[in-house]
Amino acid sequence: MARLIRWMQRHGIPLDASVLDIGTGNGVFLTELAKSGFTNITGIDYSASAIQLSEQIIEREGLSGITLKVEDFLNLSTELSGFHICIDKGTFDAISLNPENAAEKRKQYVKALSQVLQLKGYFLITSCNWTKEELLEEFGAGFELLEELPTPQFSFGGRSGNSVAALVFQKA
Repeated sequence: MARLIRWMQRHGIPLDASVLDIGTGNGVFLTELAKSGFTNITGIDYSASAIQLSEQIIEREGLSGITLKVEDFLNLSTELSGFHICIDKGTFDAISLNPENAAEKRKQYVKALSQVLQLKGYFLITSCNWTKEELLEEFGAGFELLEELPTPQFSFGGRSGNSVAALVFQKA
């Protein structure tokens, strides 16, 4: 979370920029964004329980400027669009692990992302299941890689690598 927020701050993302957290879970990233001064934040999750938990945490923290919605990103029921930034910290990974039609679900994800993200908007993804090269292949059509964010590296058998990929794309 800190890595993504630092990127947003370094690149002068306005504090009132519209931010969508895809698969918000317990809303912890939303609270960190709000504590960092961002004021136009939306979190979606397909789980009503996750959204309820997020609401409780946000209320307990006394934060505002956060919208929460129960939404299945692959089958959006509302008109979510025009976001300046979309953030994914594991939702694409979870969708990719679906044993039924995983390839089709990944295509649905990219289509939904194109729908909600404004032209020249930023997509920040953190994945522990996909390499940089694989993510480039998945998001290559319609998105341009801007930056690979540094993540912890490991070495094994004389080779080095990352267990996590964190990339910033821009919608073309």
